[in-house]
Amino acid sequence: MGQDVTTSAPKHQHPQPFDLDMHRPPSGSKCLDDDGRLKRTGTVITASSHIITAVIGSGVLSLAWATAQLGWVAGPSVMFLFSLVTYYTSSLLAACYRSGDPISGKRNYTYMDAVHSNLGGFKVKLCGLVQYLNLFGVAIGYTIAASISMVAISRSNCFHKKGDDSPCLMNSNPYMIAFGVIEIVLSQIPDFDQLWWLSIVAAVMSFTYSTIGLGLGIAKVVAAGRVRGRLTGISIQSAVNQTDKIWRSFQALGNIAFAYSYSVILIEIQDTVRSPPSEAKTMKKSTLISVAVTTLFYMLCGCFGYAAFGDLSPGNLLTGFGFYNPFWLIDIANAAIIIHLVGAYQVYCQPLYAFIEKYARSKFPESEFITKEIEIPMPGLAHPYKLNLFRLVWRSLFVGVTTVISMLLPFFNDVVGLLGALGYWPLTVYFPIEMYIVQMKIPRWSSKWVCLQVLSVACLVISVAAAAGSVAGVVTDLKTYKPFKTSY
Repeated sequence: MGQDVTTSAPKHQHPQPFDLDMHRPPSGSKCLDDDGRLKRTGTVITASSHIITAVIGSGVLSLAWATAQLGWVAGPSVMFLFSLVTYYTSSLLAACYRSGDPISGKRNYTYMDAVHSNLGGFKVKLCGLVQYLNLFGVAIGYTIAASISMVAISRSNCFHKKGDDSPCLMNSNPYMIAFGVIEIVLSQIPDFDQLWWLSIVAAVMSFTYSTIGLGLGIAKVVAAGRVRGRLTGISIQSAVNQTDKIWRSFQALGNIAFAYSYSVILIEIQDTVRSPPSEAKTMKKSTLISVAVTTLFYMLCGCFGYAAFGDLSPGNLLTGFGFYNPFWLIDIANAAIIIHLVGAYQVYCQPLYAFIEKYARSKFPESEFITKEIEIPMPGLAHPYKLNLFRLVWRSLFVGVTTVISMLLPFFNDVVGLLGALGYWPLTVYFPIEMYIVQMKIPRWSSKWVCLQVLSVACLVISVAAAAGSVAGVVTDLKTYKPFKTSY
């Protein structure tokens, strides 16, 4: 983790180490980019698909609950402010993909490469630690969310057969194991640029379940003939005490932050984009489209979910069984969630996979276990699949560990809030701002420098409050929790 990451190694490395500059084909080649790699083919559409896959994740389902804690005034306002901050800082980060000249400067292939080029020193190690711990945490959060949706399908069918008053309790552990098995298989996809099809499928699924959740919320409001909820959120007298209200409001900030967290993989997505136009220009356009679309969905899902349920808004809109019927539509929505999370898990974990494998190759370049690729012919494919034993073992082990931890800590809202709180400020705000200041040579104590620092400090305060609220939620859950015996 503490290894400085350089940007000279190509993504598809030769089994033996070699000098890239001596072997690099001419940059004018029609098949190669200026860095000697195969031409990147990503567009605004594919980049937007990757971002939407990463952004509209399981976090959208907790927004009705988050809005209920904050109320009609603060809830939508906080979502809108997070969207503005995310778009702005993502644009700053996109400008750091190339060091120096924005058209022909040295490429930074990963988030850590960008930090290494612009900040260097201890901050590279700090960034790597935060980024990869965050990705590890997201894998856990997505495993929990997917299993809850699998349980919800089983419970929905149970309610349909036995009635809405039946307990229909289901253990989530077998579903987490099933999700883990699927991810072990998909984790053998070697590189990020081979995931474009999975991202498009996942993006379609995210729109599917978000739209169903929105539609059911609207239908419930229309059926009730009134809008539930209060300007200041959940009632202190009837639902929670003053202390719980404060902690839950802080946790709601973390849930909203998690719903907007994707900067951690922005540079990796940008590295799939073709040029011209410049990668930064394409990425800014993709970010604007994606953040605008997701904010619209977030506002609608969060607000209509709160309008439908008021103080009783469930922590997960589609699995908290605010809705029971039509059961088949609930099943479709949860199936869409599962398919989306299967893809999102891979999109988020690829940077971590690539880092560990690159580090292993640099440390043990002579090891055939790490470097050798075994070609396996695949029916229907033009090229054989290249099996790497180290990739098979380590990625399978990673998925296994995240699955076991998910079974130990299956607290959806608290985990989502904590991940959002811990990852949002350093990765979405602090590092992009610091890198942009260096990249653009913004003078210290100039008006722009001061404004950027004020933004960073404000987001830090919000993140600390959100982390405190989420930790308080975990502590409360642990009081009645029995390991490996969680049922829904």
